[in-house]
Amino acid sequence: MDKKQTRLRRARSTRLRIRGLRAVRLAVNRSNQHIYAQIIAADGASVLASASTLDKELRGSITNGATVGAAEQVGKRIAEKAKALGIEEVAFDRSGFKFHGRVKALAEAAREGGLKF
Repeated sequence: MDKKQTRLRRARSTRLRIRGLRAVRLAVNRSNQHIYAQIIAADGASVLASASTLDKELRGSITNGATVGAAEQVGKRIAEKAKALGIEEVAFDRSGFKFHGRVKALAEAAREGGLKF
């Protein structure tokens, strides 16, 4: 197994557990250049809110989308959007990525913004 297949295997098992909970999930994806976060409905059929380093509001305040600071801003932004929709509790779906660095920064910022997971 290569690195990508291992990550996808971890993601699949996490998503099966979240599906069993029937919870709204906060899905995180990262690339070398950017980080993305989505609030996905409990049935998995629709995206309720999204934020990323590509958003116009965030592009002006960050110089590089691949930093911990940029991930923190995305976490705060997704928490604001979730609160506006009345969502307070989510299941954190890290998409198989290890919980450190940018993924951890986004999660902690979302928690500070008021999301519970």
